[in-house]
Amino acid sequence: MLKIFLAEAVIVAIYMTCWFAVAVKKGRNDLADIAWGLGFILVALSSLALHGAVAPRAALVTGLVVIWGTRLAVHIGLRNRGKPEDARYRKWREEWGEHVLLRSFLQIFMLQGFLLLIISVPVILVNLSPPIPLNRLDALGFLVWLTGFLFEAVGDFQLVLFKRNPAHKGKIITSGLWRYTRHPNYFGEVTLWWGIYLIALSVPLGWLAVVGPITISFLILKVSGIPMLEKKYEGNPAFQEYKRRTSAFWPLPPKR
Repeated sequence: MLKIFLAEAVIVAIYMTCWFAVAVKKGRNDLADIAWGLGFILVALSSLALHGAVAPRAALVTGLVVIWGTRLAVHIGLRNRGKPEDARYRKWREEWGEHVLLRSFLQIFMLQGFLLLIISVPVILVNLSPPIPLNRLDALGFLVWLTGFLFEAVGDFQLVLFKRNPAHKGKIITSGLWRYTRHPNYFGEVTLWWGIYLIALSVPLGWLAVVGPITISFLILKVSGIPMLEKKYEGNPAFQEYKRRTSAFWPLPPKR
C-alpha cells in the first residue's frame, strides 16, 4: 500500500508540474483551480488502475469523484473563460516579484498537489481495499455525498444565473440556497468529502481516511475558503448586513 501512495505522489507531482508549465505559458496561475478537480479524478483512476481490480465500493467512490471533479472543473473553466487572471493570483504575482516563478510552482501548484493527495486518502484506501460487500454505511455515505454535491452544484448554478443579470452588478446574492448559508458551495464540498469518508469506514484502516475530510474542512473554514473570500467584502455595508443575518457555513434559517 505504501508503494501505491508513493506512486500517487509522483503522479500528482508530474501532473501539477505540467499544469504549472501551461500556466507559465498562458500567464495565469488560476489554471490551478481547474487542475484541482481534475487532479482528484486522476488520483481516483490511477489508484484503481495500480490496484488492478475494481470492487463495487471502489467503483462507487471513483464514480462519485469523477462526477464531482468533472463538474467543478467545467464550472471553473466556464467561469474564467474570457476573463483576466483571478484577482487572488494577480495579487500574489505582484507581491512575489522576481520570485514569482519559483513561488508559483511551490506555493500554488506543488502545495495544491500535496493537499489534493491528502484529501484523496479515503479514495485511495477504498480503491486498494479487498472486495467487501456494500452495506448501510455505504448508503449513508452516498446520501451525505449527494447532499453535499447538490448544495455545491445548485449553489454555483444559482450564483451564475444571478451574475448574468446586469441589474445585479455590484450586488450580493441573498436568494436560493444563499439565503440560508453564505457559502452553500463550500458547505457542499466539505459535506461530500465527509460522505466519501463514511464509505471508506468499511474498508481496512478506513478510520485513517478521516485525514481527508478534516483537511478540506480546515482549508475551507479557516484558510483559503471562507476567510479569503469574505475578506474582499470588508467595509461593504450590504455584505455586513447579509453576514449578520445569514449563517457562514451551516444552512440555517436567516436571522431577523
